[in-house]
Amino acid sequence: MPGQIPESLQKKLTERLAFYEDLGLDLFYRDRRAMQVFASQPSAESPQDLSHLAQPARQEQPLPKPFAKPAFQKPVSAVPPKPAPLPLPAPAGPSLFDAADKIKDDTLLRIREDLGECTRCKLHKHRHSIVFGDGNPKAELVFVGEGPGADEDAQGLPFVGRAGKLLTQMIEAMGLQRKDVYICNVVKCRPPENRTPEDDEISTCSPFLLRQLEVISPKVIVCLGAVAAKTLLQTNRGISHFRGQWLDYRNSKLMATYHPAYLLRNPNAKPEVWKDLQKVMAVLGLRAKGKSA
Repeated sequence: MPGQIPESLQKKLTERLAFYEDLGLDLFYRDRRAMQVFASQPSAESPQDLSHLAQPARQEQPLPKPFAKPAFQKPVSAVPPKPAPLPLPAPAGPSLFDAADKIKDDTLLRIREDLGECTRCKLHKHRHSIVFGDGNPKAELVFVGEGPGADEDAQGLPFVGRAGKLLTQMIEAMGLQRKDVYICNVVKCRPPENRTPEDDEISTCSPFLLRQLEVISPKVIVCLGAVAAKTLLQTNRGISHFRGQWLDYRNSKLMATYHPAYLLRNPNAKPEVWKDLQKVMAVLGLRAKGKSA
């Protein structure tokens, strides 16, 4: 039959039309023969009315709108509701100072007995002697150092080495004897290689020092070096910030000055320490004997 489409071409057209149909192009062509049939038959309907006979095309989904940046909104000025009040914390344990207050009828002997053969911190592992303190238990002047050295560890007495001899000279220059004052340290055991006591060692041992000072109740406390001053004043500031100034410690006046060991390494600082001691002498009503150390 003339005009007949070969089978191979018909197959290709069918596949192509199926492809376009998958793409949503159903009305890709018009059936002209159908149009001629409709044209040859009279009908009251106009060609425009035949649209309902055609298969409706698939409605194409609209593309998503491009993302727009949200308009900047000013923060709402409304005051947020106040949070519910937190419960009050439980009362903390007594501080070092409070603990000293709570011991009635305390004595130096009792403090020494409570200290015992102390193993509360790691310093006990290398010590030979506990260096508790020495001097007048009713002294108006107390010297507080850092910790025992090798000579103190061997003898069990504070400030008996080279630095101790210099301290003795300083005391005598003030018109006093060692037996007139009380001498002790922040820690009672020698730190290895004379290193600075560590925080945990100080916090473990210092309550005994605070009890000593509470029992003696001196008029003046002289802190020899930064460790003693920082421990009693509970500060991290360097000693240069308050050296030579009168500070209050409980019911005593406190003066911080350089440690005798520092003076052995820096003799030029001796005049500064002597000025500090002269202030102490003025408070205690002392007169100097001999030259300064």
